[in-house]
Amino acid sequence: MKRRIPFRLRRPASGALGRRAGAALALTSLALPLTVALGSPAQAASSGCYGLRGPYQRQAERFLGLRVDGRQSPSDCRAIRAFQAGHGITPTYGYAGPVTWSVMQQVARQRTAGHNPDSAHKCPTNKGRIACVDLTRQLSWIQDGGRLVYGPVPVRTGRKGGETRTGLKRIYWRHLHHVSTIYHTPMPYSQFFDGGEAFHAISGSVWSAPGSHGCVNMRPDDAKTYWSLLHYGDDVYVYGRKPGT
Repeated sequence: MKRRIPFRLRRPASGALGRRAGAALALTSLALPLTVALGSPAQAASSGCYGLRGPYQRQAERFLGLRVDGRQSPSDCRAIRAFQAGHGITPTYGYAGPVTWSVMQQVARQRTAGHNPDSAHKCPTNKGRIACVDLTRQLSWIQDGGRLVYGPVPVRTGRKGGETRTGLKRIYWRHLHHVSTIYHTPMPYSQFFDGGEAFHAISGSVWSAPGSHGCVNMRPDDAKTYWSLLHYGDDVYVYGRKPGT
């Protein structure tokens, strides 16, 4: 006759149970955004805004044409989030931090160019068709003599340590579906004007930091238009200095 061995559930010691519960709570708190804990989780989840006032709240309000009071209202947050989403800034929490304010300053400089980007006459326009690149304002445009042909458009140039070289150059090679042999990344509508430096499209934001490895990055539609307007031998003039380089 077989003896039945009773089955017993082992209970963890109170110390082990406490440690496991504490660890579970810690993991849960890490999984939740800190900002959610500061407000209503239901409201935060639905709006994506957590009521955080960034160090550049007043500057962001002024730039966006909002009421300047330094307080993060829901409408402020939505406006800042929209700007962040439109300019490739992540995360889009509506927080007016240094990255968002830096991009706003850059956009403000670009807006002042209006329809006369060469008002200071820094790009030589006595050479026929020429593509101008202003590193300071992170802008480019195409002129034909004194006539503005296209632009100005926002661009992203070389980062610190890989600055886009200045001076007068010429387009010497074009490759519609180029892929970088160094970084193995697509470079559509590539038009090379100085060694490995070229105009080309990128899939990300032209406002994102820190910058390219020397190329002039463009939005796809702008790069496509440059491809249709420029040809072998056309002049390119790069001048100025990118902020932070």
